[in-house]
Amino acid sequence: MTEVKAGVEYKINIDGNSFLLDQKKFNLLVYINESESITDAAKRSKISYRTALNYIDKIESTLDIAIVNTKKGGSGGGGSTTLTEEGLQILKECKKINAIMELHSETNEIEAEILEVDKTKGVMKIQMNELVITIPLKKEYKVGDKILALISYDNIFIMLEPQASSIRNIFKGKVTEMRLQDEMVRVRIDIGGVDIFSDITLSAGKDLDLSLGKEVYIGFKALSIATLKL
Repeated sequence: MTEVKAGVEYKINIDGNSFLLDQKKFNLLVYINESESITDAAKRSKISYRTALNYIDKIESTLDIAIVNTKKGGSGGGGSTTLTEEGLQILKECKKINAIMELHSETNEIEAEILEVDKTKGVMKIQMNELVITIPLKKEYKVGDKILALISYDNIFIMLEPQASSIRNIFKGKVTEMRLQDEMVRVRIDIGGVDIFSDITLSAGKDLDLSLGKEVYIGFKALSIATLKL
């Protein structure tokens, strides 16, 4: 089977101008910020010095801003290149996206069908096997549509008893697997024939006294679910 990978680009918007920053250009900004040298940053990015200059020029001309400050040294060298305030802001926003993506890098993928649409309440219900989930309504969806629901492992809460809270979706299931990963425990729970994974801390696992075959409740907020139409 062919392996499929998706790359990431960061869309930068400044005063009506936009630019898609790919991974190489992002890395270049990271290394310039760390080394204060375009030469060093180009080597670490595995691109030529001229390519690095072209990248910088393309970003600056498209966004109509300066992203680097270059200070020339004397005859003995000593020059440096630093990011401008705008360059640092671009780097910060991209790093924020990276942090969010890393936090939610592993997700439960549930292929489901739109079962019900409630325009008044702004919600819809999706179904896979015996599992019925309530999520926010998307205007382009209609009853019968096939969708993919994505819920990150860290957004799944495990409880011994259902609790009254802001969590909209609560289901009873059974622990079928537990794996220790660093200081976290990855728990697989069978919910009506659907496997749901949750990452919890070691201390939380001890407090819950989890074991294989134990019946538990899982919960997640409707807003924690991302969807796409198949």
